[in-house]
Amino acid sequence: MKTALLSALLSLSVAAAQTTPTPAPTAPAPIPANAPLELRGLWVDAFGPGLKTPAEVDQLIADARAMNVNVLFAQVGRRGDCYCLKAAMPPTDDPAVLAGFDPLADLITKGHAAGLQVHAWIITTAIWNSTTPPTSPAHAFNAHGPDKAGRDNWMMVKADATLKAGNDWLLDPGHPDAAEYIKDMYVSVVQNYDVDGIQFDRVRYPDFNPVGGPSQWGYNETALARFRAETGATGTPAPEDRAWSEWRRTQITNLVRDTALAVKAVKPDVSVNAATITYTVGPTTDDAFTTTRTYNEVLQDWLTWVREGYLDLNVMMNYKRDFVPEQAGWFNTWAAYAAGLKVRSPGVGQVSGASIYLNDQDSTLDQIRKARTLGLGWAGYSYRTPDADVNAGKRTTAEVLPELIARIAGPGGPFETPARWTRPDPSALRALRGTLTTAGTAPLGGRTVRLLGESGEEVARTTTNGVGGYGFLRVPERAVRVEVGGVTGELVTAEAGRVTELAALTVP
Repeated sequence: MKTALLSALLSLSVAAAQTTPTPAPTAPAPIPANAPLELRGLWVDAFGPGLKTPAEVDQLIADARAMNVNVLFAQVGRRGDCYCLKAAMPPTDDPAVLAGFDPLADLITKGHAAGLQVHAWIITTAIWNSTTPPTSPAHAFNAHGPDKAGRDNWMMVKADATLKAGNDWLLDPGHPDAAEYIKDMYVSVVQNYDVDGIQFDRVRYPDFNPVGGPSQWGYNETALARFRAETGATGTPAPEDRAWSEWRRTQITNLVRDTALAVKAVKPDVSVNAATITYTVGPTTDDAFTTTRTYNEVLQDWLTWVREGYLDLNVMMNYKRDFVPEQAGWFNTWAAYAAGLKVRSPGVGQVSGASIYLNDQDSTLDQIRKARTLGLGWAGYSYRTPDADVNAGKRTTAEVLPELIARIAGPGGPFETPARWTRPDPSALRALRGTLTTAGTAPLGGRTVRLLGESGEEVARTTTNGVGGYGFLRVPERAVRVEVGGVTGELVTAEAGRVTELAALTVP
């Protein structure tokens, strides 16, 4: 009788323990307002737990504060969806997100209370990767996927007619409607949420190319027709065609520029940043950048984005294994190049992103110290996979993360004391944007737009996008005008703290 009663009591006790919810972490104290300025970032991907429930968000905030990081690069867009309820993209189909829950809104509320910045990270071109189509009819894959014809088809195509890069269908940035949609994804998030920044990911042409290039991608029929019309080319260009490579590279650059202008027009103090490519060894000079795999293999010219002020932060994905001597050398070359860029383009912050998922904890600490020694910010990928053991399935995040936090932010760690980060100073913004019109039939895309001073000297130049749009984000504090093919606009002085809209310029 006593044995049965004891057994019953024990069963009830175990059942109660199993059904009692785990209490949420205590809300962490905010970062002190007098803490030094230093960007310390953490990527939070949406391919696993991290931000999909209120409890996950609570834990993320507690862990981020314990690690003494101050910026969360939170993935809100995976493939044409949003981990939010108010954006140009439909809410995600991810079953881990309960109906009615807005992960981005919850993360912003709790993150800001703890002094953390939240930057909305979106995969720029990837749009779908499943044989089952998205549930929302408005999803770009349903509306403009591979089954659509003509201009309604926005899909990236390879030179050999391959339609997927690995498992992904992608949008072609050379298609003007696709480029506009991509821009609207980011702008809609800024319009509806108090994000501190937006981050481009995969803002380039895809991988699956010969090492060193040329890029094999970009053969969407509408994009090809644009290239022919704007350049006078005939037929289908080969991947190695220099004019074709430059044209495609420009489409990516224009997409970054146009999105930055549109975001700044809504909220001038929102950070525009990109997770940029750093394959193998880095350059030692700006001229050498044009020989890199980054520039030639995936057609990503992030040096121009830095020079022209299209970015507030250049967050290099400097993903190298520190315990492999050759890769440690590659890491050092890119970090040193970024440190030089910080001097040459002081308005753009430079961040050395690190692959903590590929490294052991000693290596992660070493890379943090290298970045800090060079005056660079640091960001780790990722919260879900905090070291190589977790990535290999040898240990769990729950086992590893407390160890890593203790080593990074504990006594003697590089982040032992808190640091803060701030939004861009809106008063430093001085930008112009405009659009060309024509009564003729010549294409509006691909035209050179020069920014001239009062005496006619060239201040800057850019190229129009597929619908004739253009703009500049580093405009001097004096009267300037634009010139296109001999047609000039009126003198205008860009106002500080905003994007000044120019009257439409009519060209032949």
